[in-house]
Amino acid sequence: MYTASTAFLEALAEAGVDYLFCNFGSDHPAMIEALAEAARSGRRLPKVITCPNEMVALTAAQGHAQVSGKAQAVIVHVECGTQSLAGAVHNVSKGRVPVLIFAGASPFTQFGELPGSRNEFIQWIQDVHDQRGIVRGYMRYDAELRTGRNIKQMTWRALQFAQSDPKGPVYLMGAREVMEETLDPAAQAGLAVEDFAPIAPAALPQEAVHALLTDLAGARRPLIVTSYLGRNTQAVAELQRLVGPLGIGVIESVPNAVNLPHDDPMYLGCQWNEPRQNPHLAAADVVVVIDSDVPWIPTVSKPAPGAKIWHLDVDPLKQDMPLWSIPARRVFRVHAQTALAQLNAGLDRIGLDVARIGERRAHYVRAHEARKQALASAEAKPMGDRLTAEYVTACVRAHVDADTIILNEGITNYPVVVNHIAPTRAGQMLNSGGGNLGWTGGAAIGAKLADPAKTVIALTGDGSYMFSQPSTVHWMARHYDTPFLQVVFNNRGWRAPRYSMLAVHPQGEASRAADIGVAFDPPPDYAGIAAAAGGAYARQVRHPDEVEAAVAEALRVVKQDRRAAVLDVWLPHLMEG
Repeated sequence: MYTASTAFLEALAEAGVDYLFCNFGSDHPAMIEALAEAARSGRRLPKVITCPNEMVALTAAQGHAQVSGKAQAVIVHVECGTQSLAGAVHNVSKGRVPVLIFAGASPFTQFGELPGSRNEFIQWIQDVHDQRGIVRGYMRYDAELRTGRNIKQMTWRALQFAQSDPKGPVYLMGAREVMEETLDPAAQAGLAVEDFAPIAPAALPQEAVHALLTDLAGARRPLIVTSYLGRNTQAVAELQRLVGPLGIGVIESVPNAVNLPHDDPMYLGCQWNEPRQNPHLAAADVVVVIDSDVPWIPTVSKPAPGAKIWHLDVDPLKQDMPLWSIPARRVFRVHAQTALAQLNAGLDRIGLDVARIGERRAHYVRAHEARKQALASAEAKPMGDRLTAEYVTACVRAHVDADTIILNEGITNYPVVVNHIAPTRAGQMLNSGGGNLGWTGGAAIGAKLADPAKTVIALTGDGSYMFSQPSTVHWMARHYDTPFLQVVFNNRGWRAPRYSMLAVHPQGEASRAADIGVAFDPPPDYAGIAAAAGGAYARQVRHPDEVEAAVAEALRVVKQDRRAAVLDVWLPHLMEG
């Protein structure tokens, strides 16, 4: 049989989708049959990865796409599975990650009128008014498949949206009767995925190239602020080519990727929620914001009133954010790599004051070196028996090489991980790009599937570890041979809500309370969960003298024994400090 499900799976394969991250249900008989038929006949279709939890399925697809740059597919069960995708939908949307989500739908016939008609009680209960509406606000495109005859066109159109800037998730649904429809394979043969190419990258107008270069060349303290330029690793090289010759400082605001290698002398650090003015931002007279959702938090840190601000972004309107603005006078929707290449190509056509550029380059080099020394002091081995996140992260960094990918979900330790891993290669560090916790577990599996030769290390808070569904994650890691190291920063609770409370009510009653409802102490056996679910190497680390040996042994297990490893690292309690 050649059914609509066969054509759908073929369409995904022809579009370059490698994996189906699946949580099958009663709506998928035709798809399961098509996969079995393909396995028997040798038809090439994407490989099925069984995901016992839907959120893990989507985080795994996200991790794969973040590393490979290619959209992957997630298959879930009707509206229940759609809702179980949970906050991972937020992450792929806010992180602008291309992924196709397909959900079946309850059959629309009940007396056997068509193949796939209702035959289970649950199919009346799962028939809801607006299944697509559950996720519509997060999707770049959503549609219902109503016939198999145009299913390849619908699939490729969805992927065209997913892979066109600003990229993101797309959602398709189809009832059992549609997915069971028998088709003529010959009628599908003339269709071409090339007819649904992603939209070409957008460039700066030539006038803007000259004007921006003129502003940068004439500035005393030019500064670039970015958050996710480095999602495209080729853009990082273009940024380096620009800032070195022109002596332009670079700061990251809430970085989602490696936007500039940290050993570049123009790199000045990152800022997250720290309640202080960034001195480089305050001193800048020309600020270029490139690919950033939150370039600064204006109540605590912002440019000087007279600074000239340019905004270059894949999504400058921030269409999904009801409240958003920065005081930029020149705003362009552009592809960062393309725009930076234009700027580099135009350097020869403007006059450069060598003395001015030399002075500001020397200024930024001094700031870079001072920051480097301060970080080295912060990550020194503690003298007592209390661990610090800085020291633990530095011990991990000692094992990071060109074949290592770091996944950062440190939450209140986000900046610690960024600063003390200090990545020196584009693509070396990633985070979810969104605000839903529990990304690292599934993302580590997806990253490993995308590039099996890489060593994947996930650094996560204890709260986000629990959100990640570790029993599902570590079963999958063993079953699909995707071992990785997971380091859990265990402070026995959610420190972020405490920090938020103190920022608003620093002298309030809660500031003096011993328990504000955010601790889980004593904590679960985090490493033991992974050992029970997936045979992971499990170890608890409580003393500075244990860290180096624990990290070394855990990575030996990952690389040589091909088992996942979890280090449960005890930091000071969240209510301390």
